[in-house]
Amino acid sequence: MAERIAKFIARSGVCSRRKAEELILQKRVSVNGETVESPAFNVTGTEKILLDGERLPQVEQTRLWIYYKPEGLVTSHKDEKDRPTVFEHLPEGMPRVISVGRLDLNSEGLLLLTNNGELSRRLELPSNGWARRYKVRVHGPLDDKKLNSLQNGIEVDGVKYGSIKVEVETVKGTNAWLLVTLSEGKNREIRRVMKAIGLEVNRLIRLSYGPFQLGSLRKGEVREIPQKVLKEQLGAKFPL
Repeated sequence: MAERIAKFIARSGVCSRRKAEELILQKRVSVNGETVESPAFNVTGTEKILLDGERLPQVEQTRLWIYYKPEGLVTSHKDEKDRPTVFEHLPEGMPRVISVGRLDLNSEGLLLLTNNGELSRRLELPSNGWARRYKVRVHGPLDDKKLNSLQNGIEVDGVKYGSIKVEVETVKGTNAWLLVTLSEGKNREIRRVMKAIGLEVNRLIRLSYGPFQLGSLRKGEVREIPQKVLKEQLGAKFPL
């Protein structure tokens, strides 16, 4: 069955579909000796497909892992500032993987990893309706009215953020632990929104992403999702 070449490249685990489209437009992909110029080009997988003159990895069974990302690591394969990255610190024996979205440098907790670039792209989409849940330590005066108002969304510096549910877990002096649930997960969303209502985030841990939970994982540990569970949870979102 034919499919777009960008999707085929993503399924090989080399990169996301968006990145594959960029590589094609840069004329770095060839099929049977001919340079491909459009991401819409269709292939069946029986062709000789090369990226920068090298064969793509064989398309493998789709796999998904939960990783406890420690703070201080960049969610990138390569960092222009030469900071330590997630992918340099994965346990030995892990295949080449890419992340589902990102956690910023100073955030920690659940990060999904997969060997399938197309799956990564699908799971990042807000249209999935998958909630992301965080445990957040903040410093500053709590205002219940402001916290509750976040359920209606908020605009900060021209950026509109969707509904955010906040539960106060514990309070000690001017510090508090909050449970924060959202569905978009824009860049540094929680930190920016909290700052806008007078709170400084000094620790942020992602506990869950859709149906996948951090559970008892320790920092730096990885747990693979069993295939049966993966099929049950993804269902029609991404047939395996």
